[in-house]
Amino acid sequence: MSPSREIGIRIAIGGQPGDIMLQFLIEAVTLSFLGGLMGVLVGVAVSRMVGVFADFQAITSAGSIVLAFGVSFAIGVFFGIYPARKAASLDPIEALHYE
Repeated sequence: MSPSREIGIRIAIGGQPGDIMLQFLIEAVTLSFLGGLMGVLVGVAVSRMVGVFADFQAITSAGSIVLAFGVSFAIGVFFGIYPARKAASLDPIEALHYE
């Protein structure tokens, strides 16, 4: 089932725009959190591997990790708001017909 069809069904059976927006925001927060966490883990692993294979030690500070995660998370949530607002304002007939 396409996302627009799911939204159309939710609106048609009485789903409120706030509920639909909340669903999209929860998805955006979850994906942003997991993506930021994976990015930090890969970044730390790569910096350690550089230290092993190169003649210098790469330093990863807690501040840089927090900043990288925070920026990733903020971008994900910020760009999750637009589709959430758009989905919450869909007409159920148009959403069901979209496919």
